[in-house]
Amino acid sequence: MEEPKLNSTIQSDEIDLLELAKTAWTSRKIIFSITMIFTVLGLIVSLVLKNEYTAGSTFVPQTSEPNKVGGSLGGLASLAGINLSGMGGGNEIPPTLYPKIVTSVPFRKSLIEAKIQPYGSDKPITYRYYFDSVYRPSILTVMGKYSIGLPGLLIKALKRTNNQNIELNKFGLINISENEFEHFKRLENQVAIQFNEKEGFVSLSFSMPEPRIAAQMAKFAEELLQKEVIEFKIQNAREQLKFTEERFQEKKTEFELIENRLANFRDRNQNLSSAIVINQLQKLEAEYNFAFNVYNELAKQLEQAKLQVSKDTPIFSIIQPVTVPIEKSAPKRPLILVGFAFVGFLLSIGYVFGNQYFSTIKEMWNR
Repeated sequence: MEEPKLNSTIQSDEIDLLELAKTAWTSRKIIFSITMIFTVLGLIVSLVLKNEYTAGSTFVPQTSEPNKVGGSLGGLASLAGINLSGMGGGNEIPPTLYPKIVTSVPFRKSLIEAKIQPYGSDKPITYRYYFDSVYRPSILTVMGKYSIGLPGLLIKALKRTNNQNIELNKFGLINISENEFEHFKRLENQVAIQFNEKEGFVSLSFSMPEPRIAAQMAKFAEELLQKEVIEFKIQNAREQLKFTEERFQEKKTEFELIENRLANFRDRNQNLSSAIVINQLQKLEAEYNFAFNVYNELAKQLEQAKLQVSKDTPIFSIIQPVTVPIEKSAPKRPLILVGFAFVGFLLSIGYVFGNQYFSTIKEMWNR
């Protein structure tokens, strides 16, 4: 008795699929029309969108001192899925934190003030000025801003007050204006950084509407990131160097004063050999020798401090330098076209079957 039931179920499924296929074939003109409308719409969107160019670089951060947590222990830990690279000594930013630096407010404030020179410009301008006064967004961007984004614009207008430019620097706080915040949101989609833990290299890229300014911004971001990492790494060594230089200058001044006093005393008492003169001369010579030893020792420490700064300075080996891109990175027009066509096909199928379903329900209610 079970085989007939199974056969009847299979036959009913086949009948349903055939009915669906028949319905789709009957409404093929509607499906084709809706799909073509979306395909044409995708073609228009892909042509209206402005080109984006991406430039970037790849480099390997190297420190002067090797990681102390290495050797066999580091190898065994890596096999177990444990990363011990951040457990070494030293005041150092691991590459895994580079994305945090790039997304920080001070870093982005520096980016929007970067100097660029677009095509047709006689003098450099800032990133901020370029997007505020030079760049013209696409029609779709403007339409989206004043249609979907209109409520946001109204809310911003209502929230605006005359006290929005309050200086917060005296409190040690960073003030972000609305204009800067808009640039920050754009930077989220323009700058990207990735760290390959397996190979140990860092990839940084920057996207802009023009290939040359994309390369300029990528180079600026790369140099700014390396500067931040170097400043953090050599902070202690630089403070030690500053302290040693100050002490060295103090002792140098003291040594020169004692040296002048000793020379003047010798000049005034060349032909005198009394015990008082000899005693004073010995005291001055002792002061001179002591000051000279201190001065000489500080001179050595100063040179060591300078060497320590150079020793602690990270070295970045550039694997792939920044180059001006030739091909655009966005928009992907074939993908946009295929995507719109696929969405149109799905919507047309849904429309046909939905229309048939509601017609069936309507007939059942009429009965």
